[in-house]
Amino acid sequence: MDKETRSRKKKKLGSYPSVSVVFSIALSLFVIGLFGLLILHTNKLTEIIKENIEVQVYLNKGITSNQRIQVQKSISSKPFVAKKGEELQVSFISKEEAEKQFIEETGEDFTKFLGENPLRDAFIINIAPQYQDAANLKQIKEELEKLSGVFEVEYIESLVDSINQNVTKISLVLAGFALILLFVVIILINNTIKLALFSQRFLIRSMQLVGAKSGFIQKPFLARSLYYGVLAGLFASAGLYGLLRFANNKIEDLSALQEMDKIFILFISLLLIGALIGFASTYRAIRKYLKLSLDELY
Repeated sequence: MDKETRSRKKKKLGSYPSVSVVFSIALSLFVIGLFGLLILHTNKLTEIIKENIEVQVYLNKGITSNQRIQVQKSISSKPFVAKKGEELQVSFISKEEAEKQFIEETGEDFTKFLGENPLRDAFIINIAPQYQDAANLKQIKEELEKLSGVFEVEYIESLVDSINQNVTKISLVLAGFALILLFVVIILINNTIKLALFSQRFLIRSMQLVGAKSGFIQKPFLARSLYYGVLAGLFASAGLYGLLRFANNKIEDLSALQEMDKIFILFISLLLIGALIGFASTYRAIRKYLKLSLDELY
């Protein structure tokens, strides 16, 4: 074996596989980031569905304008009324508007054979998310029906129960998968770094033999692990952002489910996760090699 071949082999054995480490960590972070995006989109979709849970408050026939205004003020003062910004989610539909909507949707004019409009003036209330469980909605119904001028209060109870049950199930399933995925990602990154540092074990021993302290030996490896973790997080975030842009172009109204501030927080979290897991894994691996005897290194 000539000198050049020995030198090349020695260099190969002692080199740190930077590209494969960054790629492996980035791929792991991309997977967990993809699942994070799924959770964010699911939460936003759930929020939109819950915003559409409505309670209909039907008023007495012959109610005066002053009485109607008083009912509206009473409803608006309730804490269970949802807000969009500073605007209360309470709308009024007169019986004439309701009649017009019914005819447009069904194509049938019931006034022709009934002789009158049997519908009632009504307030449509969007309920705040924290009041959307079955017990609270039942209490809200009873409370509103006690108001003077209110004939009846209705909401689709089966739909509300179905939404709440499905949201709970989906949340538990997603939380379980998130924990499992995070555990798998930690193991993958840890094993990747351990394998990478395996090629550096003799370099670590050489530094020990010349009298280098443990802290001095660890410092460059730990700094490099932080750098590679952040770099991998950037690559993963860039990949996810590109995927989002592509999906938005292909899927109509998908962007309505995206809150960029939360997505930005997710990207920052990927950087931190990559750096922290890389740092912790590197620290454990170096501590292990610092304690091994020469025979054990082979």
